[in-house]
Amino acid sequence: MTAPLTAADLRADLALALRLADAADAQSLPRFDAADLEVSLKADRSHVTDADLATERAIRDILHAERPSDGILGEEFGTEGESTRQWIIDPIDGTANFLRGVPLWGTMIALAIDGVPQVGVVSMPALGRRWWASAGEGAWTATSGGARRIAVSAVDSLDDASVSFQSIAQWAKAGRTPELLALTDRVWRDRAYGDIYSYMLLAEGRIDMVAEFDVKEYDIAAAVPIVREAGGRMTAFDGADTLSALSALATNGILHDQFLSLFRDVPHD
Repeated sequence: MTAPLTAADLRADLALALRLADAADAQSLPRFDAADLEVSLKADRSHVTDADLATERAIRDILHAERPSDGILGEEFGTEGESTRQWIIDPIDGTANFLRGVPLWGTMIALAIDGVPQVGVVSMPALGRRWWASAGEGAWTATSGGARRIAVSAVDSLDDASVSFQSIAQWAKAGRTPELLALTDRVWRDRAYGDIYSYMLLAEGRIDMVAEFDVKEYDIAAAVPIVREAGGRMTAFDGADTLSALSALATNGILHDQFLSLFRDVPHD
């Protein structure tokens, strides 16, 4: 029988994930707002840049050398290897922002063990920010004064909640416009901060809920340990505890069931 996973078991993996983020930043940041940035369209009509490709390659090269038996799932180069341990990579989350010179983009690196994200690192070098967590060790961010532990808010009423809904088009495409309207009518403040930055604002206690649709594992995996170790809760939109439901609902934990009830109670035609 496999021994239960402990926080100490993950420390070396977290240290590696932070080094992977360093390597990613070294590839992505010099290409940000570059006049000669190469941009093309993928089969799904989403954009990809030379920086996306170079960043994921840099991460994979290190993993091949240091964790050859681990699996890898990356946005740009797919799945590689079969293992109970899988590194999940989004080399540049927010590529649309990246190619337009908007600094709200970042690299997401997660380690999932038996399908559960246990280590997560998010690096947003254009903002000079980084966040990380591993199971049982808390969630942290880097500051000019050193590492600082972060925690979600203590807001306990939807009336006082500040939320990020990502985009109107995303909710409309998912057939969730009634829920979005109900949400914005119910809470104190609604904004679309967008992409991974919203989850980090949640983990720091600056907002109280994030929800989005049409997401893949690599879009959210790194956020899961950070949100959970900060004291929050993260599920699919229907409350299921899975990475593969193509939706995400993250909250400060206190409000999670209230948001689920709000969405369940919205009438549809």
